[in-house]
Amino acid sequence: MTTHFVDLLDDLRRRSLRMATLVEDIVSEACDALLRDNESLAQRVMGRDNDVDTEEVEVEAEVIRLMALYQPVGADLRLLCTVLKVNNDLERIADCAVNIAERAYHLASARTLSLKEEIERMAPVVLQILRDAVHAYGSQRPDNAKKVFLDEDAVDAMYGQVIRRVVSDAAESPDDMGSMLDFVTVAKNLERIADHATNIAEDVVYLSTGEIVRHQI
Repeated sequence: MTTHFVDLLDDLRRRSLRMATLVEDIVSEACDALLRDNESLAQRVMGRDNDVDTEEVEVEAEVIRLMALYQPVGADLRLLCTVLKVNNDLERIADCAVNIAERAYHLASARTLSLKEEIERMAPVVLQILRDAVHAYGSQRPDNAKKVFLDEDAVDAMYGQVIRRVVSDAAESPDDMGSMLDFVTVAKNLERIADHATNIAEDVVYLSTGEIVRHQI
């Protein structure tokens, strides 16, 4: 391939990494907005989602353009396929962050403190998984992706605990059912963020080795 094509690939990869960092920051802000009852921060998250949507479309268009113009093979083709897949997961993660931020409006005065404590334990774990996935993507090292695979099970267990807590508390506090369901929505979106981060980690393995590990983890 030409030097120009290599430069274009490098530019695309850096652009994808910037988008990953932006999404990581948005998720962190969404969690802060919820746990600190910060409605202005929640509004900021929803506004920044537009930036992610715009970038997602432009990155996808550039991937398709490079594929059509240069018809890459081997490692170059794997890189373009990976960027395209990661691009989609990042946009989905940002959508989950918006869903979490929207709940901040409803939960500012929630009385179901036990569920908020569950979210307070869950959110840092999910944020760390996302950071690890982004770091693995940046380094392109499959070894760095393995930590993401191991930690995802912990998030699934925490999500299950939220569901069990709602089932346990619902009969005793029926008036709080609305806020309970909002917390379930938050927990589900956190769990989905961890799932998408795992997808990114799987794509890192594919990019580095050519091995498809999806559904094998």
